[in-house]
Amino acid sequence: MENYKTIIAKVEDWAGQKVLSSKSIGGGCISKAEFLSFEDGSTCFMKTAHSAPDVFEKEAKGLQELRKAGCIRVPDVLYFDQDCLLLEHIKQGRQSYDFFSIFGRQLARLHQYGALRFGFPQDNYLGSTPQINCANQVEAKNWCDFYYNKRLLYQYKLAEEKGLIGPELKNGFILLEHRIEEILEGSEEKPALLHGDLWSGNFLCDSKSQPCLIDPAVYYGHREAELAMTRLFGGFDQNFYSSYQKTYPLPEGYDHRQNIYMLYHVLNHLNLFGNNYYGQAVKLLWYYLD
Repeated sequence: MENYKTIIAKVEDWAGQKVLSSKSIGGGCISKAEFLSFEDGSTCFMKTAHSAPDVFEKEAKGLQELRKAGCIRVPDVLYFDQDCLLLEHIKQGRQSYDFFSIFGRQLARLHQYGALRFGFPQDNYLGSTPQINCANQVEAKNWCDFYYNKRLLYQYKLAEEKGLIGPELKNGFILLEHRIEEILEGSEEKPALLHGDLWSGNFLCDSKSQPCLIDPAVYYGHREAELAMTRLFGGFDQNFYSSYQKTYPLPEGYDHRQNIYMLYHVLNHLNLFGNNYYGQAVKLLWYYLD
């Protein structure tokens, strides 16, 4: 990565004016984030300090894909290269009484934006972990095949390489390979556009009390995977789920399948942050195997 002064010089060259000030903001554990103010009074949001050379390109393309659906706000992508990502500065506001009802309805509409195949034209990242979307690989035959091989098994093998797999997970995955079709049976749907990493830290409330999605790990998958992720760290307001269900009802049995979708993200946390997530991963997996 280039040094900070070089990055700022590059940003100034792109903007055609000087950066007057920068303000660091918290919240991210993967990249450094700050607000930049320019001579003409305009501002933008800048992310830097990531080791993977293509992570900002992949994030930018994910935001651009979400924008295509035209149903929920995402920041404008202003500029990106391997060292920084510049985004529209979203001025935050206070959540109105119907914020989560609006959010649920808009997410349901996002999930009605589909594609012919599961995955995405290129691989990207879930946090700092590579997320395999079938780019330059044999395409998955169906959702079950895609989810098991490109999501669960990939994370499992990564954890195995790091020495994080104990006998409970090892034995569980041996059984899961033969049970995954049974677990996901009855939920078949066309591929839906997913944010991919939707928890409370990855959306904003803008100045008009409208939802805005940030930090995506975009792909086309089963929308139940998205809804399960929203519940992983305490869940959203109940109005979010009620509004979503009214707009685009979920297939019967979706609540039974939640744990298998949470497992992907817990395995990712195991790989990113270590053994504190091992017990939760075991519990989610063996929910279907006992």
